[in-house]
Amino acid sequence: MCKVPRYFQFVSHSRVRLLFGSALLVLCVGCANSLRELPMKADNAVQAPIAEKIPHKLNIHGVTRVDDYFWLRDDNRKDPKILAHLEAENRYKESEFTPFKHLQESLFDELIGRLDKDESSVPYHWHKHWYSRRYQQGFEYPLIVRSDAIDTPAGEEEILLDVNIRADGHDFYGLGGMSVSPSESMLAFAEDTLSRRIYIIYFKDLITGELLEDKIEGADGGVVWANDNQHVFYIKKDLQTLLGHQVFRHKLGTEQSQDVLVYEEKDDTYYISLGKSLDESRIVLFHESTITSEVSILDADEPLGQFTALLPREEGHEYSVSKLGNEYYILTNWLADNFRLMRVSEDKFADKSQWQEVIGANEATRIEDILLLQDHLVVQTRTDGISKIEIRPLDERPPYYLAFNDPAYVVGLDVNASQASDKLRIYYSSPTTPESIYEYDLSNPMTRNLLKQEKVIGDFDSELYQAERVFIDARDGAKVPVTLVYRKDKFQKDGTNPLYQYGYGAYGHTIEPDFDTSALSLLDRGFVYAIAHIRGGEMLGRPWYDQGRMLNKQHSFDDFVDVTKSLVAQGYAASNKVVAAGGSAGGLLMGGVINQAPELYFAVAAHVPFVDIVTTMLDESIPLTTNEYDEWGNPNEKRYFDYMLSYSPYDQISQQAYPHLLVTTGLHDSQVQYFEPAKWVAKLRDNKTDDNKLLFHIDMEAGHGGKSGRYRRYQDTAQEYAFFLGLLGLK
Repeated sequence: MCKVPRYFQFVSHSRVRLLFGSALLVLCVGCANSLRELPMKADNAVQAPIAEKIPHKLNIHGVTRVDDYFWLRDDNRKDPKILAHLEAENRYKESEFTPFKHLQESLFDELIGRLDKDESSVPYHWHKHWYSRRYQQGFEYPLIVRSDAIDTPAGEEEILLDVNIRADGHDFYGLGGMSVSPSESMLAFAEDTLSRRIYIIYFKDLITGELLEDKIEGADGGVVWANDNQHVFYIKKDLQTLLGHQVFRHKLGTEQSQDVLVYEEKDDTYYISLGKSLDESRIVLFHESTITSEVSILDADEPLGQFTALLPREEGHEYSVSKLGNEYYILTNWLADNFRLMRVSEDKFADKSQWQEVIGANEATRIEDILLLQDHLVVQTRTDGISKIEIRPLDERPPYYLAFNDPAYVVGLDVNASQASDKLRIYYSSPTTPESIYEYDLSNPMTRNLLKQEKVIGDFDSELYQAERVFIDARDGAKVPVTLVYRKDKFQKDGTNPLYQYGYGAYGHTIEPDFDTSALSLLDRGFVYAIAHIRGGEMLGRPWYDQGRMLNKQHSFDDFVDVTKSLVAQGYAASNKVVAAGGSAGGLLMGGVINQAPELYFAVAAHVPFVDIVTTMLDESIPLTTNEYDEWGNPNEKRYFDYMLSYSPYDQISQQAYPHLLVTTGLHDSQVQYFEPAKWVAKLRDNKTDDNKLLFHIDMEAGHGGKSGRYRRYQDTAQEYAFFLGLLGLK
């Protein structure tokens, strides 16, 4: 979760349930003060709820801000007045969506109709078994299975977990981490049934098939086994801030109350996470803030020992490690903005003067990841936004690159579970190529095997679609990369096509140009689909990220706006048919651009939007606040307060015309609290001078990730697409 704590990739993974009838009526009794009741329209349409104004003064740095909608916050999510207001918003949205309801339903059928109903993952080998997951037709959740051979028929494999059974009876179900013990006799798995990303960890005996009585509550969802098959390590969350801050050791057969605290993170600007080295000899504890990291290790054969830092944290130094024998390979930004790769023996790790350079720094190339196998070093890099995979044999043979031909694509390291393997698995996708899993024989560089390609049910033909990668001149001279895709027979570069533009631009997270079956519903209706790889992401390396955070955040908004203007000017889109979408920190992007350039956008969807940035970042009780001072700035310092206030979507709302707006949230969102978009919508409704739609959809059961389940999550995508298509008349 580090670097992308408010990440929400809307398009591929849409992150609500409406409550009507008597429950709503009961909640509304005695709650009239929350709404300014308006007379019903002649056609009996539901009226937009107008939130009551209750001035709340916020004073800092000699500046007084008046927040009329501060009252909409309820950390317990039980206040009848607030729930009544949220239900009224849902009822209004549902009423306004009536003309689009049939379109939404048909889009949903269209979206799920492309899915392979029996989809399964490629099995991977670990210890003595092949592990995978597969879906059964008509079921929302997968089966987690294993077998003795890669080609075992479905009816003969061992079912480790039927997630459908676990999810039965829950409005929301999220399966967290799963981990099999080294002996392969026990399974630990984590569940979240509230969508707050607070998990309960359970244990299953894979020999008897029975659940153990052990149960660990309040965890972050990950479990790492010690090599004795008796002890596990997990991170416990602070239930107020929702930050994982304590590492506990649990012994099977004991109560959670007997678990031993082995580490506590005292600095609340850090996230912690657990893992295990590929050779399974070390349990690894990662400590990460926005710009600083630290790695601690524990001998996996000595679970009663203590974690020891390989190199104590130094502000501004980020590093990660891979282990081979007694040596560590270190991916580090020490004297290297775009990172370099070093090597050192374990006993000399703490002395940086002993580090030996393996791959030097390159201003044009960001080293993003490595995989350290017994005989090969695999390096993933990005140059000018294009990813590359380099194979470096650890003997005297020369290095070489894997070849890819699409103008824009995403490639990365897939599951490679054994360090001793001479096989490499990667995933590959492009805007016109469904996700593909390839296996390379590293002992024979010319050998590549396609293990699986995502099936697209129906008449999909990749030759019908075209991807482009262009650079747009931003107002300050920066070159902003943009990925475009469209259907060839629906596109003319004459300024007549509708444009769907997506952006994120935060935490150094790169929105990859991958394949998305959902986007076909737009492309087949003539849309040009654009991903604006704006500053704040890391498409062009670490400097690209630094130019879009802290006191440079305005670049993110400028880049997105300038991309829109240029695509229209170049004839990719009609000026009156531009729609835009973003979620979480991308919702902040949407809020910023509609304040600063509302005239450019016909309609905008903002999902779980982080829009009240100043108030949130001043409140250390809210999850993620202190961890993100290096992303946005600390508004307790005046220069950051002034700068953040200058673009804060909530604070900068003005009396002007806004595009059509669809805003979504989840009542139980742990990343961006529901009251941020609730306040934002209320203030927008009070200030906007147009008659455009402003619809607010609150999923009363879900959190930051939206609906759970393989099919149900497409309801959110269908809703957004119906909103855009219906308004544009492209049904």
